[in-house]
Amino acid sequence: MLEWMAASLPALMWLGLLFVPWRPWSTRERIEADPLATHTDLSEITVLIPARNEADVIGLTLSGLQAQGSGLQVVVVDDQSSDDTARIAATYPNTRVISGQPLPEGWAGKLWALEQGRAHVHTPMTLLLDADIQLQPGLLAPLLAHKRGENRQFVSLMADLRRTSFWDRLLLPAFVYYFKLIYPFALSNSGFRHVAAAAGGCVLVDTEALRRAGAFASLRNALIDDCTLARQVKNAGYRTWLGLSRGVVSLRPYGTLRSIHDMVARSAFTQLRYSSGLLLAVTALFVLAYGLPFLLLGSAATWRLGAVALVAMMLSYLPMLRYYRMRLAWALLLPVSALLYLGMTWSSAIRYWRGVRSRWKDRTYST
Repeated sequence: MLEWMAASLPALMWLGLLFVPWRPWSTRERIEADPLATHTDLSEITVLIPARNEADVIGLTLSGLQAQGSGLQVVVVDDQSSDDTARIAATYPNTRVISGQPLPEGWAGKLWALEQGRAHVHTPMTLLLDADIQLQPGLLAPLLAHKRGENRQFVSLMADLRRTSFWDRLLLPAFVYYFKLIYPFALSNSGFRHVAAAAGGCVLVDTEALRRAGAFASLRNALIDDCTLARQVKNAGYRTWLGLSRGVVSLRPYGTLRSIHDMVARSAFTQLRYSSGLLLAVTALFVLAYGLPFLLLGSAATWRLGAVALVAMMLSYLPMLRYYRMRLAWALLLPVSALLYLGMTWSSAIRYWRGVRSRWKDRTYST
């Protein structure tokens, strides 16, 4: 009896995931660009872009902003770039380039750049935009309308990550899928205080809410700055919202397993609060959820339970594949992506134990 109950755990886990009310696998929280909404008055918004060695993409990012509407002001903080980032940015209209100061002790680079740029924002709303994010024409108008219609003070959109290789297709939609499992959008968007999440690449926020939440100085050392900021804004009494969008396009080329590994490993152990106990718990959870169903298939007594778990697992991934217009057969490889992400999390922990808290943009943050 106990053996059968243990064997049923993976099936119960995956079926439970499909039927929980907040539906973390769903793609219902979304905002898409409206190509006809390119004449909106955006004079109440200042775009704040931290940029460090982004000469290859900053032009596309700024061009995307030009196609959003009228009156939009842009502040680019050149974070000690050694390339032509500042020169290229300065050629775009309504764009002010700020020369960033050297990184002080105890600050993360992106947050220090945003802190310097904040002093140059004098509009009611601020759009925090990564330098490698291109907005499709007519994206800001529906985003602004949603913010006003839902009476939200903080709205953000998860970027559509480029998929140009086998590794991209295997791992990047799964990255968004796992993020939604950890931070269910429905719970984050509700009044539930214990779940707060954001996608830092594209955040439209009331400037006053930023100030009252203590951004950016109060989270100056945060490596997962987007979710930390959302939590502080929510704790300050404001309403947040997070969704998906194909109109927020990441220009960052990954393409290789190594590049995706570096992106994940820089903050995976941070997500676990540098806890070895949580790392072991996550490992056990992955083995139970992704590994045990395959073992159950080998037994005449439990193969049905294994099959139910695997079918439910893959069904939970199908909405994400449909949203990103990928072949549904990629669901068969979800256990492979889980194994790779678990390995990246261990790699992140090993880096930390060796004294490297994170490494990004030619900067190393020690433990």
